[in-house]
Amino acid sequence: MRSVCLFILVLTINYSKAQYNTDGAYKKTLKEVLTNIEQHFGVKIKYADSMVAGKYVAYAQWRYRNNVETTLSNVLTPLDMKVKKEKDKVYKLSNYEYYRWQPEEGWAELDRIAAQYHNLAQWEQRKQTLKADLWKAIQLQPIPAAPNTKPIATNIRKFNGYTVQNIAIEILPGLFINGSLYKPATYKGKIPVILNPDGHWEKQRYRPDCQYRCAALAKMGAMAFSYDLFAWGESQLQFKLEDHRRSLSLTIQALGSIRILDYLLSLTDADTSRVAITGGSGAGSHTVLITALDNRIKVSAPVAAISSYFYGGCPCESGMPIHDCAGRTNNVEIAAMAAPRPQLLVSDGGDWTDKTPEHDFPYLQKMYGLYGKTSVVENVHLPNEKHDFGINKRTAVYNFMAKYLQLNLNAIKDAYNNIDETTITIEKEEALYVFGNKGEKLPSHAIKGFQMLEKVFSEAVSH
Repeated sequence: MRSVCLFILVLTINYSKAQYNTDGAYKKTLKEVLTNIEQHFGVKIKYADSMVAGKYVAYAQWRYRNNVETTLSNVLTPLDMKVKKEKDKVYKLSNYEYYRWQPEEGWAELDRIAAQYHNLAQWEQRKQTLKADLWKAIQLQPIPAAPNTKPIATNIRKFNGYTVQNIAIEILPGLFINGSLYKPATYKGKIPVILNPDGHWEKQRYRPDCQYRCAALAKMGAMAFSYDLFAWGESQLQFKLEDHRRSLSLTIQALGSIRILDYLLSLTDADTSRVAITGGSGAGSHTVLITALDNRIKVSAPVAAISSYFYGGCPCESGMPIHDCAGRTNNVEIAAMAAPRPQLLVSDGGDWTDKTPEHDFPYLQKMYGLYGKTSVVENVHLPNEKHDFGINKRTAVYNFMAKYLQLNLNAIKDAYNNIDETTITIEKEEALYVFGNKGEKLPSHAIKGFQMLEKVFSEAVSH
């Protein structure tokens, strides 16, 4: 009897799938529909089989139109998918990217946002509302109490004109943020502080460009702290890499930068009036957010990051509802919250900052103009470069930091007045670890796993 019932059930299911009418919603598999579109319009659609597996298109044939792009939009939009045109008649399938808009759409939204204020008083009121909402959106209002522990530090390593010491700071019970502190080899009195959060490139803060940047800033006369994103780099001793793509990563990263700044500004040689932050890509978004939240930061330089038509493709940039604040905002308006503090935007032609000079930067100039400070916001646009933190981008940052933090730019120049990083030592990855080559020095009370973090964070913010 059981086998008979199972046979009837299978027949029913197969019959239901075969109903190509309104009872079956004219349903076809996505793979079948895409193959048909390729044949019908003479195009190629590139995708992995895993992207279309188990996906169906309701009322499939009813979505066809006379041109391929409208047809693809009608078919894919209900599935939260889209295509990118790679070249004539060649498309690549991708998932819907909520964070990536067309430039014209982003510009229109920035214009809508800007229409809400017309003078300094209105902008200051808007900024106050935004700031309060941002703190709530990232769940750090109020900020949880800091653990009463001392940072864990390695021995100081000495190089040509600078030193390096690896440091871990406990930002919540059992949760550490890890980095390396670069300082001038010799100095007198108090020196500037520069936060250097790392972006989403491979090899984290161990990459040569991170080491070049922080060492150069130290040779110029600042203390520069290079540190990892959440669940990135050495913090993978506590979490899996995929935990980085959870929304709480935005909150933890913000808390980490605040705790790092607390520590650095507590040092007797830190000049609290000369404090800066610079980061690229996802760390550029982070640079803008932390500058908006923390008035202790006096100078900022987001690199290859800020755009009115790109909201940040990682949950560590847009995972919490920061863009819902004050009736909707975007990263360019958040960048404007730095005004009138000096700010440099470094953009390029190979990513979502490709049109920065056309609309976004003029908006920032207008906002700085409300304070009579248009000259302190700058844009270095490199149209022939791609998404990286290369030498030309670093040079722009060096020049800007030297200008506003009173650093010695000549300390990293050669006899021909060019920026020279050849005297900087690129260390092996292991040399930058805080907790040993195999994590053997990680404290025994360190939390491990995202569920434990959620528990610790919930307890911290409830007190």
